[in-house]
Amino acid sequence: MKKIFYLFALFAVSSTTLKAQDAWQIKADKIDPANYYGITVANGMIGIVSSPEPFKVKNVVLAGAYDLYGRGRVSNFLNSFNLLNSYLEINGKRVDARNISNFKQELDMHTAAFTTTFDYGTDASIKYTYYSLRQLPFTVLMDVSVTAKKAITVTAASVMEAPDALKDVQNYYNEIDRPHATISLLTSTAKSPTGKLQLCASNTFLFNEQHGKEPRVIHEMWDNNMHLMKFTRSISPGETYNYGIAGSSITSAHDADPLNQAERLTMFAKLEGKQRLITQHAQAWAELWKSDINIEGDAQAQQDIHSMLYHLYSFSRAGTAYSPSPMGLSGLGYNGHVFWDADLWMYPAVLVLHPEIAKSMVEYRYQRLAMAKQNAFAHGYKGAMFPWESADTGVEETPVWALSGPFEHHITACVGLAAWQYYCVTQDKDWLREKGWPILSATADFWASRVERNGAGHYDIKDVVASDEWAENVNNDAFTNAAAIANLNAASEAASILGIAADADWKNVAMNIPISKLPNGVTREFDSYKGEGIKQADVNLLAFPLKSITDPVQIKKDLEYYETRVPNEGTPAMTQGIFTLLYARLGDGTKAYHWFKDAYIPNLNPPFRVIAETKGGTNPYFATGAGGIVQSVLMGFGGLDITPQGITQIKTSLPPNWTSLTITGVGLAKKTYTVSK
Repeated sequence: MKKIFYLFALFAVSSTTLKAQDAWQIKADKIDPANYYGITVANGMIGIVSSPEPFKVKNVVLAGAYDLYGRGRVSNFLNSFNLLNSYLEINGKRVDARNISNFKQELDMHTAAFTTTFDYGTDASIKYTYYSLRQLPFTVLMDVSVTAKKAITVTAASVMEAPDALKDVQNYYNEIDRPHATISLLTSTAKSPTGKLQLCASNTFLFNEQHGKEPRVIHEMWDNNMHLMKFTRSISPGETYNYGIAGSSITSAHDADPLNQAERLTMFAKLEGKQRLITQHAQAWAELWKSDINIEGDAQAQQDIHSMLYHLYSFSRAGTAYSPSPMGLSGLGYNGHVFWDADLWMYPAVLVLHPEIAKSMVEYRYQRLAMAKQNAFAHGYKGAMFPWESADTGVEETPVWALSGPFEHHITACVGLAAWQYYCVTQDKDWLREKGWPILSATADFWASRVERNGAGHYDIKDVVASDEWAENVNNDAFTNAAAIANLNAASEAASILGIAADADWKNVAMNIPISKLPNGVTREFDSYKGEGIKQADVNLLAFPLKSITDPVQIKKDLEYYETRVPNEGTPAMTQGIFTLLYARLGDGTKAYHWFKDAYIPNLNPPFRVIAETKGGTNPYFATGAGGIVQSVLMGFGGLDITPQGITQIKTSLPPNWTSLTITGVGLAKKTYTVSK
């Protein structure tokens, strides 16, 4: 009965989206502030989360900024200064949600621009757009226009307010005279909760006065945690007045002199000018979108896949040593920590489309290899044991009450295999020798020391938390064992490519780690498994991405068994993406499409269709799920395959209602792959 009800509910959700959707724009014109889940504009460094309140943003998140505070006695993401919060007064009255109409918001994913429009009575129409500038990692921009319907006077303010967790806040206001204008800098700095970091932000107004002087800017200090700058101007009937706010946010984790650098970067943006900033931002995103997924025959799926790609691109960037957390830059979810979510679920999709961004994600792990070796030593093992939850230093950041920290060891294989996949896609032997080999050899050494040698075919891996995290402290978890085998074999293959003598024990260990079966022939999840419900994919990951099970009959048998073991509620939105991918590869496009929809439609939240972690969940944006679903399209319906020889394409099946699928900008050569009926 529960299954029937759920399928009806899924149809009800789906039926509301049957009208054709724009491929690039997500529009919200019926906004309920009480049922509002913001969407993020980000550039891989700064994330800005939208608000249903005019001229407000919910929060600003900065990649790499962690400190010890809050839950779990571990490092947590910090909210940065909210440097785009502002207000507007018209004829002396503050504009707010109670005195406006026709309030609409829209995300343009192609240019990563978030626009809000509304009317203020019969006095004015207002539009503002903000950007997390792709070309300037620490800089954001808001572009505002006020169209007067009658003669009005406006006062516009930029408000800098310190988040509650910060301390020792200091506020500054400076005016720097230039030949044709004065640069007004509203600046704040504070210490993180333990004093470990200095967080700084600065912003300035951008004017484009065609005639006369720029408005005079006034500074007001309200209290230690908040100050503002503002200006006043009269606008004639029918006139549209434009102004902007450019700001920069940076910490001592990113720069040795964050206070001065925040002001320098803001001045740089000011003198670049608003139009130049917007043009360069759009050009940078146009380059990103040269790697794209185009679906013919399903407009809603096209928009949704663009949204998932948009978020994966927004939460990561080339030239860094950062890797995204499960919620990316959409908030403080999961403390901003890095899990296998990055290495196994998001990374392969990014790697196929933008190897240069994926390189940053592997670099994150490489730079923390020394701490992983220390972690292995502390647990009595050799090599490198990567932490289940990682933040800035690479030490274990899992709260002590969670058993995943000391026991969910498959993360080490996920890191090793990500390094191997980077070589497979790029064929970069210099990188493999310098960065990949140290990761692969150290992770292989870990597994060789981790197994318990109980006779031929019984090099057991005991006492682990499975990738199905409801299975705690079990022996011979299928995914853990198979991932260890794949890690060991990849290290041996890398050694051969580099002309290095591999440890002969790696192959020996790989050949003796067991993968067992139930009496009915289904691959057994762990030694004592007896058919219990599972939290998320485990056995099915052996078919992909590990490819340790290749027989279609066995893959289907395992699929049909474990798809009935996943509850409809309370499980994360990755598993169904693997079901989708495998059924597409087996040639069953209809069943693949069922799981494709089930992977995310019940998880969507209004008004921008942002994905939560679970069905009916309220903690978006779940970038892990997006990564799994994008993989289901790239490697499932699209048939792309990462092999030691590079990216290849295998035969698969499309959903019945899709007429074609085109994937552009794949790999270093930026190839195009097409699947059609």
